[in-house]
Amino acid sequence: MSSIEVIGGERLKGELKIQGSKNAALPVIAAAILNKGITVLKNCPRILDVYHMINVLEELGGSAKWEKDVLVIDTAGINSSSVSEESVRKMRSSILFLGALLGRFKEVTIAYPGGCSIGKRPIDYHLASLKRMNVLQEFLGPNESIIHCHTDKIIGNDIFLEFPSVGATQNVILSAVLSEGTTRIFNAAREPEVWELCNYLAEAGARICGKGTAFIEVEGVKKLHDVEYTLPSDRIVAGTYMAAIAATNGNAVLLDTPVRQIETVIRTMQKSGCKIEESDNALKISCTERLLPVKLLCTRPYPGFPTDMQSQMMTMLCLADGRSTIVEEIFESRFQNVEELRRMGAIINLDESGRRAEVDGVKSLSAATVTAHDLRGGAALVIAGLSATGKTVIRDATCIDRGYEDICRDMSMLGARIRYCSENVL
Repeated sequence: MSSIEVIGGERLKGELKIQGSKNAALPVIAAAILNKGITVLKNCPRILDVYHMINVLEELGGSAKWEKDVLVIDTAGINSSSVSEESVRKMRSSILFLGALLGRFKEVTIAYPGGCSIGKRPIDYHLASLKRMNVLQEFLGPNESIIHCHTDKIIGNDIFLEFPSVGATQNVILSAVLSEGTTRIFNAAREPEVWELCNYLAEAGARICGKGTAFIEVEGVKKLHDVEYTLPSDRIVAGTYMAAIAATNGNAVLLDTPVRQIETVIRTMQKSGCKIEESDNALKISCTERLLPVKLLCTRPYPGFPTDMQSQMMTMLCLADGRSTIVEEIFESRFQNVEELRRMGAIINLDESGRRAEVDGVKSLSAATVTAHDLRGGAALVIAGLSATGKTVIRDATCIDRGYEDICRDMSMLGARIRYCSENVL
């Protein structure tokens, strides 16, 4: 495991380009299995989660190669519908191979997925939806932790999701593309990453209506064809860097920012006193005064405030002039950073539910040695270190590489004093 060392106190300034989207890349990589050929994926982020997805593709018989930020995927040789338990345990998004392999082979064996420790995130919605599409399910292994799904044919049906789950929506779409008949998804997730998956599949020959809305209709086709597709920039990376600039009272321009996808983040930061200027694909943010508190911030499914930005916003509000309230509505374990921030002098109180936090802003945070518990929480601790006085060390920082190409490189480009270091030399 690696650590990150930050010498705080520098105001972030300059210009930075935002990387390709993690949450758009992962489902598209899985979806490439549905086409027995080539997918050229442009603006693909070179992050740990993408490498995990590539490893699974290779285990199944496919291949992938990099050409700078272009990932060329060849799935013609895929000859297995069984994903190893070791591969699945590494990341949550591996569950997307469930729908993709089922769509191609009408059969799949896969374990319950792993990933960040931010909540239970069960896949009940996925399995209940597939059952309505004529898919039989068996649970194998000593703890019934292996799922075996099979069918003679996938039949389109009406799917009513109790909650607009992103993963369940994507798995239903992946299963329905090569099915017989039409699948209609009610209360579908509206996240931009669902739209991107639909857009990629449509360009490859799928018939999909309603992308970007809560009602998606997929008419099954016989096959897909090769396609080149360009991923958007990462909305959460953009939001993270906005929070870092604000927390350090900085002034910077973020290029290739998907402005329309982060409107709730922009509005919330403006409430906190940030000055933000927008253009079609860039954003300038400055914060020269002490931040203002946010009376109530609740995470919600898109287009609400994203749960993936909650940890970063909490760090930022630790420095606000007053009390802010944050309510986490999506994942029950998103507040693992609270104790780490307290080590740095933050004043945060949690209620008995563990989903509501009262944050009383302090004038400054103090450097400390802290531990990253998950991807976004780790990035939030980097922000805390950037704003703190002295040297902060974030341990177990490898999880940050799951979503950020090189957070130290990016922050250094804005003037931060930050570096990776091996934990055995600390």
